[in-house]
This record gives sequence, structure tokens and C-alpha cells, in this order.
Amino acid sequence: MTLLFGYTSVMPVAAPKKKRSLLPLLTVLFVISYVLMAMLIVEQGSVIQSQGNLIKVLMRDSTELWSMKGKTLGNQQMARAQAQSRAQTPSTQTPSSQTPSTQAPSTQGPQPHPQSRAGNVAKPQTQVPPVPASDLMDQRRALRTI
Repeated sequence: MTLLFGYTSVMPVAAPKKKRSLLPLLTVLFVISYVLMAMLIVEQGSVIQSQGNLIKVLMRDSTELWSMKGKTLGNQQMARAQAQSRAQTPSTQTPSSQTPSTQAPSTQGPQPHPQSRAGNVAKPQTQVPPVPASDLMDQRRALRTI
């Protein structure tokens, strides 16, 4: 549209178009990303806690298993010792039918009794591997055991 005022024609000035800003969209995306990151951190904390509890339960079960294994080994050793002592004592001979021996008494020391060690349970010897030289040099690292 053109308006004529005398000899000059004036064109109406068009309003400048507003550029759409991406700031609100970016703000919303950052808020969503921070919420997701916070949820991830909370979930990781709970997973780490449950794994720690699982390790403690497994450690307790392992010690119970080893103690039961030790008891069964001890019982087996006692049974073997009793079986050996029964086999060594002559139960079919009567004392009246035995003839006295004319041999000189033995000069050897007293022999150990087979049942004296029957109550002791043999513990397996664990061998610890040597520490590598690279671990000895790095003292900044702290070793944590559960």
C-alpha cells in the first residue's frame, strides 16, 4: 500500500520479525538432564549398597561352610583313628591263653598314642602369592578390604 502526500510516496515501515530464542528450550533440556543424572546417582548408590550387603552375606556363608567342612574332616579323622585303634587291639584273644614273653623290654621311648591327635583338625595351609614390585613402589594407593 502506498500513500501519496504530494509528490513523495511513503512506504509503511514493517515491524521487525522477532527471532525465536532457544534459551527456554535449552533450559528445559538442562533441567531434564540434571534430574536424570540425579536419579542415576541415587540408583548407583543403592546398587553399590546392595552389592556390599551381598558380599557380607556371602562372606558369612563362606565362613559357615568352612567351619562345617572342618567339623566333618575332624569327625572323619576321629572315625579313622577309632577304627585303627580297634584294629590294633586284639579282641579275639583272652588274657589267660596268652603266654608270657621272655623277651627283654623294649628300650625305645614311649610310642605316641594314635588318639592323641584325633581331636586336632588339620588346617589347610594357604599360600600367599608374593607382592609384585610395582605395588611396593606405589604407596599412594590405599588397600581396602572388606
